[in-house]
Parts: sequence; C-alpha cells; structure tokens
Amino acid sequence: MIDHASEMAAFVRVVDSKGFSAAAPSLGLTPSAVSKLVTRLETRLGVRLLQRTTRALSLTEEGEAFYATARRIVGEIETLENQISGQSGTPHGLLKVTTSLAFSTHQLAPVIAEFLERYPLLQLELMPTDRVVDMIEEGVDIAIRIGRLADTSFMARKIGEDVRLVCASPAYLATRRAPQRPEELIRHNCIVSRDRTYLNRWPFRIDGEVREIEVAGRVAVTEGEAQMRLALQGLGIVRLTRLTVATAIKNGELVSLLEEFRGEQPIPIHAVYPHRRHLAPKVTAFIDFIAEKFSPPPWEVLGSIPSKDAKP
Repeated sequence: MIDHASEMAAFVRVVDSKGFSAAAPSLGLTPSAVSKLVTRLETRLGVRLLQRTTRALSLTEEGEAFYATARRIVGEIETLENQISGQSGTPHGLLKVTTSLAFSTHQLAPVIAEFLERYPLLQLELMPTDRVVDMIEEGVDIAIRIGRLADTSFMARKIGEDVRLVCASPAYLATRRAPQRPEELIRHNCIVSRDRTYLNRWPFRIDGEVREIEVAGRVAVTEGEAQMRLALQGLGIVRLTRLTVATAIKNGELVSLLEEFRGEQPIPIHAVYPHRRHLAPKVTAFIDFIAEKFSPPPWEVLGSIPSKDAKP
C-alpha cells in the first residue's frame, strides 16, 4: 500500500528545511530516502514539484499550489497524532514565526536561545518583516502582530501593548533646543516614514483635545529600524514604538520628548495563529513562553502610560 502521508510529509519538510539533507534528521531518514519519497510523489502526481540544482531547491508553480494545502494537511495530521498518542506535552518539529523587524530584533531575538534550550526537539524559522504575511499561503504557525487586528478568522492572544514615543539623540538636542510643545516640531528636522505617510501625522493631546501635527524632514525611510539608527546618529527627531526605542532611552542614547502631550491609545500586541480545535504542542509552547517572558512587557521600562484624560 502506498504511503501517501509519508510522501506528503517528506515534501513539506524538505520545503520547510530548504533541502533534503536538512529535512532528513527530523524525519528519521537518510537524505537519499527523503529524495526518493519526494520523487515518488512527483511521479504519482505526474508533475514536478521542486526544481533541483546543485546549490538550491525551489518550488515550481505546481509545487507552490500543492505545498500550501499539503502543509495544512500535514499539520492537522501531526496535531491529531499528538492528541491520540498522548504526546501533546512534547513540542517538536519546525515552528515558523513571523513578526515585525523591530519586535524580532529588540524583543524576540534576546529570548530565542532560552526557548530552544527549553524545547530541544523544536526547530525555529523566524521571518522578520514589516509586510503583512499571508499565514496560510506561507505556512506560518504564529504571527506576532502590532496594532488592531483586521482578520477575525484567526485566533489571537494578547501579549501586551505599546505606545509610540517621540525622541531624539543627545547629539541632536545639543544643536537644537528640545521642543517644549508639539507645535514646535514643525521647526525641527523629523525622520519620517516613506511609505506609510499617515505615520507622519503625530497625535498629541493639546489643551484637552487630540490634535495631529504633520511633521517633515530631510530623510524619509521605509522601516522603523532604519529610522531609529538615523536618530541615534543625531539626524533628527523620530516617533517609534516604545519596544523599539526603550533600550536606547534606558542607555541614554535617545531622549524621550513631549511625554506629557502623548495623545494616542495604547497599541495592542497579539500572538495570532490559525484556528484549530487542537493546537499543535509547538504552537502552544511558543505562545505560553512569550506570554511568560513578556509579562510584564520588558519594553515598559519608562513608567506607566499617562492617562489619555490628562490635561497638560
């Protein structure tokens, strides 16, 4: 009897691991045995799923279509087997996580080693990006998303919240008087967003009401991490999430400005994952881990957020 499930699992693991040799240990097979399973699958389907070269593997058009569904099926099989076999307490396999560049760099990367040490049977693929990833299409297990959630078809667990801070380096403030009121920002060089121009309208609570100040500057940047690096060099005032700039402020590399005029609501941060009746142990383990590590959130080093009703 042909073992279709083994062929499909081998194909998915090869794609996830980016190679036959890398996939072999987690499948308990030799690289040649893994290759034979994938070849047998291609022969049975009558299409080529992978383009093989001496340096890399890539999915064909048919392979991309097959992988999207096959990974979901394999994940459901693993979940069912874990449930039935009683192994639900043993996280294992490949876990794919995506989040923003800032969250990955400043918050997630420092705790990954501890997570992998705690769960030695897990492999982790981290995908830092500021684009919104299609979790189903790209086979992602968990996305850590900052901001209001638009898609209600996924499960979500809140792991914290954040605010954006206006700040500048001591080097910049040595040459320019720090703004005392938000209106003074129009006379300053601000490091602005190139693509998301709505982020260049900074909200402040002024005289009891929230008003937006549209800022401008000599430098426009696509993503926040680069904005922070430029701010550290003294090129201007920047407004970024606290999780991005908290360490730099704590170390004296940046100075928080106009805190008493802060006018926005806190930004929620969620761990998002596809809806399943029985979550894979690896997903549950990761969500529980970050909930533990980020309670309270380590980026909240600057004290409590002023009430939105405060009237400077």
